[in-house]
Amino acid sequence: MRRVEYLSTQREFKTLPADVLMEWNVVTIQPTDSCRYAASQLTKGGFGSLPVVDDQNRLLGIISEYDLLDLLREERNLADVLVSEVMSKDVQVVQYDTPAKEICDILQNKHLIRVPVVHNGHLVGIVARRDVLLGYIKSTAKYWP
Repeated sequence: MRRVEYLSTQREFKTLPADVLMEWNVVTIQPTDSCRYAASQLTKGGFGSLPVVDDQNRLLGIISEYDLLDLLREERNLADVLVSEVMSKDVQVVQYDTPAKEICDILQNKHLIRVPVVHNGHLVGIVARRDVLLGYIKSTAKYWP
């Protein structure tokens, strides 16, 4: 669910914060999960990547289709590899109050599709390029149904 879906008035797009644009219900994975399980979650949910979190929902990294395909190219069994072994630990994040303009800059300059949203180190959501576009459409609509 995204709060932007419920905007009822025009707002200045570039100032919309991440917590309005982001998806709140984020599917996550643990570092001790197998890469086979990660692959099943990615394919089941239609995601390109999953945030890796600990028991307190602190963001530890991210695992992507790219990471898993590399394992397959190496002919490794995904069931035998832990997420912690292949996840990216240096993850670009935004804060829950980061404005849309800055999120656009990060997504474009870093060639990202989505970026995790954190507050005090804890994962609170994720913003994808599509969420930013929806934010623009909703916040600049001239007529409200």
